[in-house]
Amino acid sequence: MGDIAQVAYLVSIWALPVVLAITVHEAGHAYVAYWLGDDFSHRNGRTSLNPLVHIDLVGTLLLPAILLVTSAGFIIGYAKPVPVFFKRLRPERIGTALVAFAGPLANIILALLAAVCLHLVPLFPNPVGPWLEMNLNNAVVVNALLAAFNMLPIPPLDGGRILMVMMPPWVAQRFEALERFGILFVFGLALILPALLSEFGVRFNPVADWAVGGARFILSGVYGITS
Repeated sequence: MGDIAQVAYLVSIWALPVVLAITVHEAGHAYVAYWLGDDFSHRNGRTSLNPLVHIDLVGTLLLPAILLVTSAGFIIGYAKPVPVFFKRLRPERIGTALVAFAGPLANIILALLAAVCLHLVPLFPNPVGPWLEMNLNNAVVVNALLAAFNMLPIPPLDGGRILMVMMPPWVAQRFEALERFGILFVFGLALILPALLSEFGVRFNPVADWAVGGARFILSGVYGITS
């Protein structure tokens, strides 16, 4: 298989799982926000499962592609954030936590569905069967990684929002101030700092360790249920 064919094959077995995982994640936030009283995202089409309304060029396509090609050891990505007016949620504090957790939960459910569908692969002939099996296996892994990554307790990630709900209000207000820089901090921990330290022979990648460790925990449950 030539280089171009190899790249095309990699794209064909990773693109659909990554785009679908990120789409379902964001739609999950929007659905629960709508259910709890904030219809802003619904009125702006974000409860849709159409990937085009959620895709971010950098976060959904370029970042996962770079991590895949550079063999970073994990794949993360993001879509256009779902705008939520948390003051409209009822109840507000619990609603905020539920909206935040809805994204990772949607990914876990999608991982379960993909794992169940793996049992149907023998019904498909070659070359569809092996290609479908790779897509489904990747879907299980990608959704587990995305769920685990987003539970990192740093705002604006979902884990950060859930952590803020658990804090006293005066502490949460100060923690929330990190949100505007949070994603840059995460990418620094995930990509820049590990690359710099590796030049000195030091392995330090807390984001990858968190995502991979969390994903393994989720995968153990997924395969335990569906095996």
